[in-house]
Amino acid sequence: MILRDLVSCLSRVTVAGSLDADIHALTASSREVTPGVVFAAIRGTSVDGHRFINDALAARATAILAESAQPADYTAPATWLHVPDSRSALSTLASTLAGHPWQDLKVAGVTGTNGKTTTVFLLHHIMKTTWHRAGLLGTILVDDGEMVETAKHTTPGSIELSGLLSRMRDNGCRGVAMEVSSHGIDQKRVSAIGFDACVFTNLTQDHLDYHGTLDNYFKVKADWFYALAADPHGKKPVAVINIDDAYGAELAGSLVNKLPIIRFGFGVHCDFRANNFRQNARGMEFELTAKGKSYLVRAPLIGRFNVYNLLAAISAASACGIRPRDAVAALVDAPQVPGRMENIGNAGGATVFVDYAHTPDALENACRTLRELSPRRLITVFGCGGDRDKTKRPLMAAAAARHSDACVITSDNPRSEDPLAIIREIEAGIGNKQYRCIPDRAEAIALAVQGSLSGDIILIAGKGHEATQQFAEETIDFDDRKHASKALRDRAQAISDIR
Repeated sequence: MILRDLVSCLSRVTVAGSLDADIHALTASSREVTPGVVFAAIRGTSVDGHRFINDALAARATAILAESAQPADYTAPATWLHVPDSRSALSTLASTLAGHPWQDLKVAGVTGTNGKTTTVFLLHHIMKTTWHRAGLLGTILVDDGEMVETAKHTTPGSIELSGLLSRMRDNGCRGVAMEVSSHGIDQKRVSAIGFDACVFTNLTQDHLDYHGTLDNYFKVKADWFYALAADPHGKKPVAVINIDDAYGAELAGSLVNKLPIIRFGFGVHCDFRANNFRQNARGMEFELTAKGKSYLVRAPLIGRFNVYNLLAAISAASACGIRPRDAVAALVDAPQVPGRMENIGNAGGATVFVDYAHTPDALENACRTLRELSPRRLITVFGCGGDRDKTKRPLMAAAAARHSDACVITSDNPRSEDPLAIIREIEAGIGNKQYRCIPDRAEAIALAVQGSLSGDIILIAGKGHEATQQFAEETIDFDDRKHASKALRDRAQAISDIR
């Protein structure tokens, strides 16, 4: 694309140099610069990309996108593009260079503290069942309609995001379900994408190491909706909001007359409302009232929190043009979401579940759900990540203690922190609940399973689908599900040997 045509999409830019060059790529890394590439200088949380402009010029960048004006002594041939916000401008340029692929897709974005991944998996399943091909972008997987691969980020950077959406369009996808993280919103990764449905699941304490306060965290989420209300990019997005959540109710109230709204939950004022929820170890069912009709929803998931995820998926599907009855029919065969209340198996009458719950609210929901299955005992194995919000550590312990009969406190990605120091901070909230501290996570899982009795349920919380454990000096392979499976096999063998 000619630079002149590419730059025409920017509303505020000061150009110094020629606009006649041909551009074939964008990058925010000076190491990826070659002729024909625009280098975007991005101010990051720890590194300022403006420091690498000279490296990009040495690599013969065709243009420089920066928040600083062209230096007075500038003599390089690269065109200088001065913009007020490099992140926002890069997102716009990326979408333009890719041909605005979101225009040809029904795009549903899901934001919130808990439930994003499950909701996106469910919505993607509905889309694929209805339309044959649909894309998925999330914490665990990327599905471009032809190939499924492991995700690198919850919400990819704007260049990668536009490239993935382009692949989905070219592969015949009719829609895409994607997670929209608070980091992705704040860093303008989705600012140039038009959405058909924007979903808010809930908001509880998380990411305060990045946002500082819960109010700031909520503001970032809300700003995504306000931005779409002000500039929907030619689409008519529908806000799909859980109004049983206090922050969701506040958000919905602030969007009246700004965006169409679908309110979901158990409350009487919900447009998509659940009633008569029932569950067992194999799944759940509930009655859905929507658009003046009633439906019986059945899905192989457990937990009241998953009712909200199912409601969010059905509501978002409706906003994208899929009839509720078709969505409900698809959910009977909904997939198991990796590491989300995943049933690992049973040995000697004890059952193990692995869940990604890594916030106080998510852990409380997971424990409460398993308690409702009437186990002989609920044993919860959990920890807290290092270099992250420290204030939630005793809150996680209190949440586990409220609903568990016993707890095993262990490590969960300690990163640069001392694992024992993290555990001590967790212990402050455990109260008088019976517990043990075992820093080695593999040992903690093995002990919890080996020490269980028939009828017990063991919840291994915090890492879910993750396949590594991060320490200060190294990252090792570690998957809770594999270690739990091994512990169950060892338990079964031990019982067999006794018999």
